[in-house]
Amino acid sequence: MSQPQVKAAVFDVGRVIVQWDIRLLYAKLIDDADRLDWFLANVVTEPWHMQHDAGRPIAEMVEERKELFPDYASLIDLYQHRFLETIPARVPGTASLIERLHESGIPLYAITNFGADFWAQFRPTEPLFDLFRDIVVSGQEHMVKPSPEIFRLAEDRFAMPASAMLFIDDNVDNIAAADALGWCTHHFRNAALLERDLEARGLIG
Repeated sequence: MSQPQVKAAVFDVGRVIVQWDIRLLYAKLIDDADRLDWFLANVVTEPWHMQHDAGRPIAEMVEERKELFPDYASLIDLYQHRFLETIPARVPGTASLIERLHESGIPLYAITNFGADFWAQFRPTEPLFDLFRDIVVSGQEHMVKPSPEIFRLAEDRFAMPASAMLFIDDNVDNIAAADALGWCTHHFRNAALLERDLEARGLIG
């Protein structure tokens, strides 16, 4: 069976376009490995961070967290001010594929789980997004992947049916949600595998 005709590429951001790891910040601040592991598992955690992706202001979250963990108040405070240190670089190879897609005339979009406050800090640092026609940011919309609602919003915003768009994400739950809604999908593992898929679909030469 032939693949559906894809007319646009829709990227996730974290761990697809740019690297992201909370540990990178706190490894600079906590020199004991066991204490660092405990802190990342209990205090500043990815599930806690996801509240910001879903729309909660980071300042509100930080104040609440400091009340729960007063001994770590100063470290928690730093998360809202030094968040960009959790994004060290681009994911190798993805940027060049995005540039090739753009050169081929393929419309570029993104759907990202990203808090509004942190997006405001990060977006000006990454000129690659100037190539994108639109980006759905979860924290601005108060809905997160893998919720079907954010994919339906993206269809409306991008003015294109799901079957005409290739959704690229590293999270298998997000891929499954998009599959269920009729999107074409690519489960991102590395840029080399993505390049092969884009070539097979005729999106890049």
